[in-house]
Amino acid sequence: METRPVPPLTEAEVRAAMLTFLGDQYQTPPMFSAIKVGGVPLYKMARKGEEIVREPRFIRVSAYDLLRFAPPLLDFRMRCSKGTYVRTLAHDLGQKLGCGAHLSALRRTATDRFRIEAALTLDQLEQLPVADIEKRLLPVYDVVPSFVG
Repeated sequence: METRPVPPLTEAEVRAAMLTFLGDQYQTPPMFSAIKVGGVPLYKMARKGEEIVREPRFIRVSAYDLLRFAPPLLDFRMRCSKGTYVRTLAHDLGQKLGCGAHLSALRRTATDRFRIEAALTLDQLEQLPVADIEKRLLPVYDVVPSFVG
């Protein structure tokens, strides 16, 4: 693993670099991913020190917003398509800025039509009467992809 100093960056420079990642693009999946090649997940190969050529995949980044700029740290929010490796995009942003980068935290706040705002904690769920829990249950045909079956 390489360590490099963070150059003196302005917020405007970081925002400008982030803008270059917006839109349609191809992304090569990282070796530490669950994608299977020949029935074997890439992460198992990576743990053995193996690296193979991976096919780039189409992704779309529709939002990449800087929320907090406090060098050498920053917080951002991203809206992206299924199959996007956010850790890889953070790494790529660091490369573009000349210092490298990694994530210290990652939180998915939405997927498809499910939003974190509608989620309950386990404590909240345990406090609900059974009738209220039943009202919140979704029919399986609403949550399982149509191609399963």
